[in-house]
Amino acid sequence: MRTMTKSWPLPDATETAAMIRRRDITALEAVDEAIVRAEALQPALNFMVMPLFEQARERAKLTSLIGPFAGVPYLIKDMYDVKGAPTRWGSRFTSRLPVAAKSSQQVQALEAAGLILIGKSSLGEMGFLPTTEPVGFGPTNNPWDITRSPGGSSGGAAAAVAAGILPMADAADGGGSIRIPASACGLFGLKPSRHRLIGQQTPAGGVVVTSEHCVSRTVRDSAALFASMERTGQAGSMPFVGPVTGPSKRRLRIGYVFHDYNGRAPDAEVLTGLEKTIKLLQELGHIVEPTQRPFDSAALLVSFSHLFMMGAQQAVGMARASLAPKPLGMLSLALQLSGLVPGGIGPMPDTTMIEEFTLALSRIAADFPRGETGRIKKEIIRAEAQYDQWYESFDVIFSPVLRTPPVKTGHIVGNLPFEVLWERLLDYAMYTEIDNMLGTPAMSVPLHWTAAGLPVGMHFAARKGDERTLFELAYELEDARPWALRAPPVNAFRQGVGGS
Repeated sequence: MRTMTKSWPLPDATETAAMIRRRDITALEAVDEAIVRAEALQPALNFMVMPLFEQARERAKLTSLIGPFAGVPYLIKDMYDVKGAPTRWGSRFTSRLPVAAKSSQQVQALEAAGLILIGKSSLGEMGFLPTTEPVGFGPTNNPWDITRSPGGSSGGAAAAVAAGILPMADAADGGGSIRIPASACGLFGLKPSRHRLIGQQTPAGGVVVTSEHCVSRTVRDSAALFASMERTGQAGSMPFVGPVTGPSKRRLRIGYVFHDYNGRAPDAEVLTGLEKTIKLLQELGHIVEPTQRPFDSAALLVSFSHLFMMGAQQAVGMARASLAPKPLGMLSLALQLSGLVPGGIGPMPDTTMIEEFTLALSRIAADFPRGETGRIKKEIIRAEAQYDQWYESFDVIFSPVLRTPPVKTGHIVGNLPFEVLWERLLDYAMYTEIDNMLGTPAMSVPLHWTAAGLPVGMHFAARKGDERTLFELAYELEDARPWALRAPPVNAFRQGVGGS
């Protein structure tokens, strides 16, 4: 068998697709090598909840594969349906649900781009936490330090890409779940604007906060996948982006914010990264100035947490429906989806089926006043106007992604007492949520490593629809501070499984 490489780094997805087109390797060889790497590192990292190896091999044999990534192996986050496979969402109750009858729109679009799904990647239960330690599936480990979390909820995807198992992987971001694992694993991760890409979904309380895309080692992989997934017909609400292939000569006005939405300052290691990034941006000729958020971030954060809790209520409702006798269960699910009975009907699940944190969020949501979703929507409209006004003075807003470097395994996990876990959340991951509330694009760029060798991502946000500015800035930063050659201690090539 011909091999792609036996040395770090793994070719990115763009180069892998080019190798397949040139017939340097076949799609089947690319997939088989990814499977070898996946099997070798799964015990150390626990990044995958379900292999799809045989389906992947059969698809790789097709001569009809087309698209910009034809033949490139890929992982899909286990919150999307793949025909014939279960969808577990990181939760134990989902073992009662049938396998998917058809693939989700997201999966269909990815396969239309030529990608070959080799497995389903791990996530925290229902994607609620900024770590990936579901009680039912065990923790996913960070290849930079296996005693630490790779972030979440797309932690399985980030761990796999960082370790060189495959060049990019699916991710979804409802409050930071692309950007947080990208930061924790030294990868590039861009969250698109709301409704920008095909397949974006997951309403929380009637407000769509989740955007899907990927985590990748290179900017060009992310930009090319974005271009292949971009919805057409959006010109009325957002400018069409299309392919972005390199940096711009345009110099930007960049405002920076140090403190998180709770007013907490970053720790010393993160602050060092911020200061170095400010210096880099200035050296590149950008105008960089301190700024203040023009909206009540504490109030918006409370509203986001209410959406978060209503999402947990929906998850518990699904679990109740799965426990109810068949006719009652179907009625429960229908009532829940209609919004008439958001918590569902049927037996209440316990902590053997759903983590205590999810149950606690659902209990809190049950006490929200009627009309809470309407109030939040009005608050979002007010904040959007303030946010747009902010961008009259700046092109990009810059901050950390996380207040600290990646946390230790077990620090943020769903079976801890609620008050303990809530405080740890507030202390760790409070820089990313508002861009989900307002539907604006934002990205994590791997620009700093701590003295202990842990990655720290820098966060850049732009006005809604302006992904082009972010991609162009990311290309420039990648050229100035290349990160793709950095290898974590746990990687496929160090373990001797880079090729066969």
